[in-house]
Amino acid sequence: MLDTLGLYLQYPFVRRALIVGALISLCASLLGNVLVHRRLSLLGDGLSHVAFGAFSIAGVLPLAEKTPFVLGVTLVSAMLLLRGERRASGDALLSMLSVGILAVGYLLLNLFSDSRNVSVDISDVLFGAFAILTLSRAEVWLCAGLSAATIGFFAVFHNRIFALAFDEAFSQACGVRVRLYRGLMAGAAAVIVVLTMRLVGSLLITALVVFPPLSAMRLCGSYRGVVLLSCLLSLSCTLLGILGAVAAGLPVGAAVVLAHLACFLLCCLMKRILRPAPVLD
Repeated sequence: MLDTLGLYLQYPFVRRALIVGALISLCASLLGNVLVHRRLSLLGDGLSHVAFGAFSIAGVLPLAEKTPFVLGVTLVSAMLLLRGERRASGDALLSMLSVGILAVGYLLLNLFSDSRNVSVDISDVLFGAFAILTLSRAEVWLCAGLSAATIGFFAVFHNRIFALAFDEAFSQACGVRVRLYRGLMAGAAAVIVVLTMRLVGSLLITALVVFPPLSAMRLCGSYRGVVLLSCLLSLSCTLLGILGAVAAGLPVGAAVVLAHLACFLLCCLMKRILRPAPVLD
């Protein structure tokens, strides 16, 4: 196994996949901490369906580069969803967008796709079969730039993001420009969803966003500890999943999600061992 991995690491496309996977995992874990604490875990799932529909439309249009179009549509949808999250119909809007755009994207791929094997294209977009292994050098630089901007945003404004994650009303009372940072959060969410779609596919994005913070919460009691540990776990599981998929010839997206699931179960077991349930007399 080690000899096989050493052989594959000599190829540039494998090294590019590892670099992009590491950056995406860090961004996804940072966003996941905010969404989990605000009970908006399904926002990533809804935006992933929006990104799939936008990707399908971009495939029909004569566009040289699909990423800016997909990013723009996902950004607008993220702002609408975050704006309506406090309304009673916010969850209904999320459901309608998820189901509706997913259906539209599937129809467009079947009607207008130039590929003879549409099922393979859909499988790659939805489940991230081997898309990350086909990244060009320009796409790697684009992912690196977007990831660096997202990580920088979370690093610079971490105090305000922390306040918004736990109590938006209190943050507004303290003078925080809630609308501005909500818009910035929507932009970060759109960027992360579009990037993560290349790694695990649109249907598995939620796993990369939700699993790291949930795993870290099993072992840490402070917000800072959860953020740091979730980043470490996300990075480790993503790289392990990519390397395992390359060595075994498995779909990359499913292998990465399986690594995160195994890590979550291990953290649950460690919590039970380190903090056993109290014995009732």
